[in-house]
Amino acid sequence: MEHSSVNVKNLSKFILCSAFGVVMFLVPIPQGESFTTLLDFLKSGLKTLLGPGLNYMIAGLLVLSAVMSLIDHFFKPDFIRKNHYMTKAFTTTPLYLVSKVIGAVFACMVVFGAGPKIVTSADTGATIIDLCGTLFCIVVAFSFILPFLTDCGIMEFLGVLLRPVVRPLFHVPGRASVDLMASWFGASNAAVILTREQYMKGFYTKREAGYIMTNFSIVSIPFCLMVANTVGIDNLFPAFYLCICIVGIILAVIIARIPPIRTIPNTYKEEVGNQLSEDVPQEKGIFAYAVELSCKRAEKFSIRSVASSGFEVVVGMLFDLIPIVVSWGTVALIIATYTPVFEWLSYPMGMYLQLFGVEEAFAAAPATLVGFTDMFIPALLITGLTSVKTKFIIGVLSLIQIIYLTEVGTIIIKSEVPLNLWKLFLIFLERTIIAIPVIVLLANLFIR
Repeated sequence: MEHSSVNVKNLSKFILCSAFGVVMFLVPIPQGESFTTLLDFLKSGLKTLLGPGLNYMIAGLLVLSAVMSLIDHFFKPDFIRKNHYMTKAFTTTPLYLVSKVIGAVFACMVVFGAGPKIVTSADTGATIIDLCGTLFCIVVAFSFILPFLTDCGIMEFLGVLLRPVVRPLFHVPGRASVDLMASWFGASNAAVILTREQYMKGFYTKREAGYIMTNFSIVSIPFCLMVANTVGIDNLFPAFYLCICIVGIILAVIIARIPPIRTIPNTYKEEVGNQLSEDVPQEKGIFAYAVELSCKRAEKFSIRSVASSGFEVVVGMLFDLIPIVVSWGTVALIIATYTPVFEWLSYPMGMYLQLFGVEEAFAAAPATLVGFTDMFIPALLITGLTSVKTKFIIGVLSLIQIIYLTEVGTIIIKSEVPLNLWKLFLIFLERTIIAIPVIVLLANLFIR
């Protein structure tokens, strides 16, 4: 007789543990004129608790990561090579080793106020260190709560129920809807980490993971409101956010069907294979099958697995990812802030904006490309424009481009999904070029 996982214990575990994950990640909590999530409260509380010492902690982590990686590279000691967690943290390639060393140097310059201004200024290195402080708090708070959202059955439950809509529309499993909600209500980098972990466990193929990371990891609603306030169009926020949603969905439908996403192998991580099961057997109802899969998943869930997987994520992110964010992110912001590179590159974008009748097209053009480095710089560049409609257009564009090197780009590159810097820039350009005429059309409808 076939063992049934649907019993009171597993059903209770599925409902209660998943409810905790959903409440922490997805339930909006009022905060002033906007809202946030309990996870964001936890992150903010941790950042407040650590205070000014957080920057010194980041610098210390980067120095430790660089020193240990140098020791591993040149001496290959057993205490690193034979330890799973230390190997994950410190064994790396020559390119990433150099990046770690540069990241440690940049961090020390910023924290101790030494070195050239182009590295230490508030527009470059200081911004990145502050971002990494936030990322540190997100990772610490997020890693041990993430399994309650991914490993207790809620993703299996929603995956089966939403598959008939999500699969034909976006070419991804139904469970990807959870990634989208986590990003909208929380943080885009948290959603990318969630997607990476799902890929590593065999629930997404390489193509699906790459597609979800570059199309579903929209910035949170509170950040959208902050951008609207910065550029002075907060009175248009309902139309502003509706435009973001409409354009985001249109882009997600199109990008799934064109290169480079379409050319990524649609295969699972070789070591784990396909762990997905959303197809409903003919003899079972869709709801009953969703409950059955959820209980099977919940049956394997334990606090020990939470601690183990959470610690692995923390180690990988703190010692491997954050140094890369500091080095690459600082260099990207130096180029954006102190060189005319983006002004030169953006001239064709000025002509493209002008083609669609956008006012102050060439003044706004650099903001269409500089978002590849960071998602907030475009808002700062257009504060001096006089056209409300142009501010609306560029503001929406900056928030649907998604692939920001300082926020999610480096996380994607450091994941095992086959998306390199060139492919990310190509997807960024595709999203930008396709989105502009749609945003202009909607702006003309919404703003008179």
